[in-house]
Amino acid sequence: MKDVSLQAGKPVLKLPVLKLMTCAVAGASALGLTSVAQAQQTLNIVSWGGAYTMSQQKAYHEPWMEQTGDEIINLDRSGNALAGLRAQTQAGNVTWDLVDMLPADAMIACAEGLIEPLDHDELLEDAPDGTPPSEDFVDGALGECFVASIVYSNIVAFNTEMFPEDNQPSTIADVFDVENFPGKRTLLRKPINNLEWALIADGVATEDVYDVLETEEGIQRAFAKLDTIKDHVIWWEEGAQPPQLLADKEVAFGSAYNGRIFDAMVSENQPFEIIWDAQVFELDGWVVPTGKLDKVKDYLRFATDTQRLADQAQYISYGPARYSSSDMVSVHAETGIDMMPHMPTFPPNFATAIQKDDEFWADYNDELTQRFDAWLAQ
Repeated sequence: MKDVSLQAGKPVLKLPVLKLMTCAVAGASALGLTSVAQAQQTLNIVSWGGAYTMSQQKAYHEPWMEQTGDEIINLDRSGNALAGLRAQTQAGNVTWDLVDMLPADAMIACAEGLIEPLDHDELLEDAPDGTPPSEDFVDGALGECFVASIVYSNIVAFNTEMFPEDNQPSTIADVFDVENFPGKRTLLRKPINNLEWALIADGVATEDVYDVLETEEGIQRAFAKLDTIKDHVIWWEEGAQPPQLLADKEVAFGSAYNGRIFDAMVSENQPFEIIWDAQVFELDGWVVPTGKLDKVKDYLRFATDTQRLADQAQYISYGPARYSSSDMVSVHAETGIDMMPHMPTFPPNFATAIQKDDEFWADYNDELTQRFDAWLAQ
């Protein structure tokens, strides 16, 4: 932001204070800056923490704070964002201004009136060539109350040092093969992803997974396949656990968010490799708590434009949710490595990908979580 000041030698008019403020607002508007009335806000933004929040900090938060003078406070609460919004709304004291949330939770929050409906073409920035947001975001990225920013994947990675060079795993079926690929596994302590992977390892085609899971026979089939590795699993609940367990060689395989594994490989030089087979890719993005839209709409427009989403891919291996951003993905900001091969949407990585069915999990999550917890207790 350029510093605007009066030049020496020119007369200074002594205007009333109100007129001075009016001129300041008009000048800021002419420069395309946030108005005085809107500047110097504090925005409480909820996200996931770790490498992901860091990528947001670098790509959106710091440029916005420099431009506007706003202060952004990062709150690592997205893991329980739905429960948090419910509690704050019931208490009549919503302190969160913008929340990073998964689409399935966003559907529920929207239905409960916890978050604002969004007019995407009105609120968001067009692509550089004028394409409206409704045509520039990837399929499924724009929900009634949701706007995605990234495409990320749930994958399984392994420690390459724990297997001979001539016998490295490469498929999701290998994760379930404890005879040929021994060692502990660490998996998320939820049914999501695990049931899908179990069916694929048992021979179900990726395009049929959710149809099979909607049947009682399919559910039993998935749990039966999980039974084959149950005694070899350490269950994780926090995203930082799988990379650490892999690094310590407490496990040979670990399900994880692809960005966490990428960060460990690049920043910590860990000997990990991702099994892209049957990656379960998801969208992740923003929701606005009810009553907060006026406060955050300028930031939301900025943080979801083409340039900002392309910039984020310099810091973490999550694909941008806008088509116009994808061609702008370049190199890692710190190491200079080409980021494209590390994106979930890179064609060789995407060949057997499964899109998480958010409607399925919105409908069946509670029931399947109860069954999963009961299965763990057996």
